Amino acid sequence: MTALQSLLADPATAGVWNLVPARSSVRFRNKTLWGLVPVNGEFTDVSGDGQITAKGAVFGRVDVRAASVETGIKKRDEHLCSPDFFDAETHPEISVVVTDVTPTGEGTADLRTELTVRGNTRPVPLSATIEHAGDGTVRISTQTTVDRTAFGVSGNMAGMMPTTTTLIADLVFAKG
Repeated sequence: MTALQSLLADPATAGVWNLVPARSSVRFRNKTLWGLVPVNGEFTDVSGDGQITAKGAVFGRVDVRAASVETGIKKRDEHLCSPDFFDAETHPEISVVVTDVTPTGEGTADLRTELTVRGNTRPVPLSATIEHAGDGTVRISTQTTVDRTAFGVSGNMAGMMPTTTTLIADLVFAKG
């Protein structure tokens, strides 16, 4: 039995786990100017929780405030919040709902998730590393590439951006 399987089977871990925003990050990487210039960004307002049932099933949710996007350039951040991209006024939340976690090895798991951006929900399977830290928290780290146009995020003037965006999450949860 892996450490992750042991964690999920331990009755003491059953219950609600709350995201620790100060120790968590949700970031993205993209390129612009026809792939010549990298753009890195982070969402600074992230919340969420998860639950481990007595039988070891896991489900949860992470919510991201679209307007909290920061790339280091205020004008670009404002444009990303506009209807060209996230349309943060109409769709203030980006969410990830986890419906299943399957351990795949020592400290790794496959997550079945649904990502919602601009009101468009799509399944996004994730591979993650999961670490039960000495302070009692659980860290989940994952990275994936999505086609942003599948979520209604266009904003590609003159074909300057690829349709794919890399999402990176490093999330810490503490038992509530």
